[in-house]
Amino acid sequence: MAVLTLWKRLSPKQLNIAIQTFSLISIFFEGYDQGVMGGVNSAPDYVRVVDIGQYPSGTVNNTTKQGGIVSIYYLGAIVGCFIGGWAADRIGRINGLFFAAIFALIGGALQAATQSANFILVARVVTGLGTGALTGITPVLVSETSTAEHRGGFLGYVFIANYLGISVAYWISFGLAFVDNGLSAVRWRFLLAFQCLPALILLAGIRLLPDSPRYLASTGRIAEAQEVLEHIRGSNDEHVEREFLEICAVSEKSRPTSPVEFVKVLLGLDKSLAPHLGRRAWLCIWLQIMASWTGITAVTAYSPVLLSQAGYSSLKQNGLAGGLNTIGIVGTIISAHIVDRLGRRKCLMGGAFGLFAVNVIAASLYEASIHKPSLSASIAPAAVTMLFLFNLIYAATWGTVAFLIPTEIFPPEMRAQGNGFGITGWAIGVGWTVLINPIMFANITSRTYFLFAGLNLLWIPIIYFLYPETKDRSLESIDAMFTTKSPLYKDMERAYAQGSDVLATHAEEMRRKTSVGMEEKHIV
Repeated sequence: MAVLTLWKRLSPKQLNIAIQTFSLISIFFEGYDQGVMGGVNSAPDYVRVVDIGQYPSGTVNNTTKQGGIVSIYYLGAIVGCFIGGWAADRIGRINGLFFAAIFALIGGALQAATQSANFILVARVVTGLGTGALTGITPVLVSETSTAEHRGGFLGYVFIANYLGISVAYWISFGLAFVDNGLSAVRWRFLLAFQCLPALILLAGIRLLPDSPRYLASTGRIAEAQEVLEHIRGSNDEHVEREFLEICAVSEKSRPTSPVEFVKVLLGLDKSLAPHLGRRAWLCIWLQIMASWTGITAVTAYSPVLLSQAGYSSLKQNGLAGGLNTIGIVGTIISAHIVDRLGRRKCLMGGAFGLFAVNVIAASLYEASIHKPSLSASIAPAAVTMLFLFNLIYAATWGTVAFLIPTEIFPPEMRAQGNGFGITGWAIGVGWTVLINPIMFANITSRTYFLFAGLNLLWIPIIYFLYPETKDRSLESIDAMFTTKSPLYKDMERAYAQGSDVLATHAEEMRRKTSVGMEEKHIV
């Protein structure tokens, strides 16, 4: 269809903007759906419909059921990221996003039409399937179309949409709380229905984009891969030519993966695609679990409770909760500017130390306000400042890098499916913390922050010893880091120094495949 080749009429700048825009929309959906349940859970009519509390007060007396409805979404996301990733490695990144958007649209519509707890449980799973696929495929598309020097920054800008989605969910919830004194069904049904809008935009436009040149090369479509790469880069100079030759060299041994590849990888049984895939998978899973246990889910999902402890009224709680997520946009912009300069490891370790300090200070302030209620009014501004600072630091470091590394360390034939391990870690980490955060705050209250502080300190040596640095390195050369049996960073660096010249390593395969590609181009 001619409409599917309209991207050829765009300038390189316009095409890159189009890729970034649709990637933003995809991640916006994930952020919105992650933040929307905070407002939904506070709607008395929703509490009545799903039978988790009292009406019209909206008091929730079945927190386990409430947490189950929220967290089952992440179960769907785990399945969705692997199915979507496998599909994207077989039918392409663009087609994968298209079908993921269909599930996201159906799930959003079903949630808005909820009639009971069982109804929304099914709807949340369907939405999770779509969101998991969208979140798994989108970073891969951005990573594969970006240059090595700007890969982290481009993904950082895309993840602005994550915080934008959360913020929009909070602000819409804040506004709808004034409709019919907050008792209207519109308060929560519109919130859930709104997520259908970005899904519709994706369905309408995503297939107008070209697929990733790395995916095209992995399926043998060399001439198309070269055309797309040169169009995205805006030139065919020696740097682009070398990038293309590296892509061709690595894609020579590409082969389709099976739907159960992730099980073999997790168990360390698949050694045919690339070395030490199991180690890569577990690095991605634990990176996202660590990110979830920095304390971010407590700040995102339970900020109204924390602000209540600080002595703020209900109106101010909701307004400040929206502001907390809005500040994440600023943090993500910072991340886009520092992640390619400082590197992934420095961002993660520096971020963990900053979050440790903020957690300690915040916990101390809350403890003081609990033991000396007369000080609550004077302590409250400082406590809120810590919450804002927490979101800023997290967004500038872990909030982006934890999604970036999984898109960089897998071979092309299973990069989308491999990124699913990171999304699995995200789903496990967020789902787990969302489920038990109410229990933790109910039993140990704000001392929960001391626990998060200790965990952040623990993450620093783990990152230092075990995680690779991928800054300024092509996706094809990163594979060399995992040729060593040692999981230590210093040994991975030594292996990279010895095997990072992709063209030298794959010289014969590269010459043969590029000659075939040139013949195809002349025939066309």
